[in-house]
Amino acid sequence: MATLTIRNLDEPLKARLRLRAAMRNRSMEEEARQILRTALLEPAPAAPDIGTRIRARFAGLGDVRLSVELREPVRLPPVPDTHAPAAAARSTKTKAPAKPR
Repeated sequence: MATLTIRNLDEPLKARLRLRAAMRNRSMEEEARQILRTALLEPAPAAPDIGTRIRARFAGLGDVRLSVELREPVRLPPVPDTHAPAAAARSTKTKAPAKPR
């Protein structure tokens, strides 16, 4: 088991812990363990997601509605020309030198 040392505990708080432990017939150490166990077994409150937090942060400014423009339908992708590689190959051949004028 682990050991926990609590420093700078206020005297009134220590006295309340001692009284609470005595009322339950426990040592102060056991009472402190029970208090920690009870406190940490409670389910943690669910943290709101980022969208909810942002909305709450700016709620006092009022709601802003932006118009959403309609979009054009998505274009079909171009179909590659099956004869394009051959045409490109022909265009890369060296041409005959031009006739002098």
